[in-house]
Amino acid sequence: MAVNKKRLIEEAGVAETLGQSIMSENAWIEVIRKMDEVYADLVRHQLELETKNAELEEAHRFIRSVLTSMNDVLIVCNDKGAVTQVNSALLELSGRDESAIMGKTVNELFALESRERISNQLHEGCRDAISDCEVQLTTPGGAVPLALNCSPHFDHEGRQQGMVLLGRPIGELRQAYDALHKAHRELQQAQQQLVQSEKMASLGRLVAGVAHELNNPISFVFGNMHALQRYGARLTRYLNAIDEGTDPAALADLRDELKIDHIIDDMESLIDGTLEGAERVSDIVQDLRRYSGAQSEAVSRFDLIQLIETSVHWVLRAERQNVEVRYQMPPKLEIRSRKGHLQQILVNLIQNAVDVMEDQPGARLEIVCRDEAEEVFLSVRDNGPGIADETLSKVFEPFFTTKPVGKGTGLGLSISYGLAQKIGGALCAGNHPEGGALFTLTLPKEMEAHHG
Repeated sequence: MAVNKKRLIEEAGVAETLGQSIMSENAWIEVIRKMDEVYADLVRHQLELETKNAELEEAHRFIRSVLTSMNDVLIVCNDKGAVTQVNSALLELSGRDESAIMGKTVNELFALESRERISNQLHEGCRDAISDCEVQLTTPGGAVPLALNCSPHFDHEGRQQGMVLLGRPIGELRQAYDALHKAHRELQQAQQQLVQSEKMASLGRLVAGVAHELNNPISFVFGNMHALQRYGARLTRYLNAIDEGTDPAALADLRDELKIDHIIDDMESLIDGTLEGAERVSDIVQDLRRYSGAQSEAVSRFDLIQLIETSVHWVLRAERQNVEVRYQMPPKLEIRSRKGHLQQILVNLIQNAVDVMEDQPGARLEIVCRDEAEEVFLSVRDNGPGIADETLSKVFEPFFTTKPVGKGTGLGLSISYGLAQKIGGALCAGNHPEGGALFTLTLPKEMEAHHG
């Protein structure tokens, strides 16, 4: 069978053309598929970008609202000192428009005397923050003092980009400080008035005891002065007889009659006794002045034992109660403290102890004083009903009292607690294991002059 060569060639060409056409269609399909994928990615990225832009705009709005609502002045500048951001508080305080500030040197906002310190903060390598430095912000109405805080501003790589300055007008701070200072001063004055009022109330109750303490030495002085007056008359009569030239025999009889030798022997003891009584009166008056004085007294050295006995006598003589007093203390103990403060504490503790034993048979007051190294421990115990558990934690609170109306101010123990701290000591309350209330005062033997 003869082969048609020409036909074979034609069929081969058709097949080749058909193959190329099929391959071309597959390539286009692949290109279209890739284009679809790229388009889908573009759409997705577009949505993400829009979301990020919305979040960024929201963050910008939040920051702007915060900056607008800030009462403090905010200034941000770059490392060259050019202002890059301010808030409305600065614009309002300085009386400038934002366009007049942005890009200007930050020093131009402040008075000359404030510029050096701010320039030092902007110096290259200066990374230390400063707090509450006072600077002067220039305004159309004159310089306004600011309490300025400066902090370095760093980029994400830790390189300093400039400074953030945050300031508050000192006028507001001074007003707040003045108001606080005034309130504190008024509180101190009220506290001093309360202390003095309680002291006067206590002194009113002690009048009878103090009067008794004064009566003994005054009576002694009066008695001695009457004796000295009689002796003076006799001595005058005898000396006049000598001046008149009376003969020795008659003068001797007159000397015996007037008991001149007895007068001479008794004169020294009378004078010493009178001086002792006068000094005792003076000491009691000084104690009263010290106790009732409104001013803080100086630190002095005194005998604590004598002060305890005087305080007990004052209270017991004023109350006229039959109270047995038991002492456990050395005959003498000198300390260095504020005598008036300590006496007020003692009087308050003794008065409270006597009050709780009112009309109680067998009333007993026990006072113990121990000298231990650098401290003194002083306790006052009564044999009354003691302190109830529910009130034990309140006994030192101001105005707290379990006494009937008119019997107590509720300030005695509270003031005593504060006075104990002022003299470097401590006062605590409790109940004795054998019954009765027990107050213990601990104080230093040598109080520093600057304490309290």
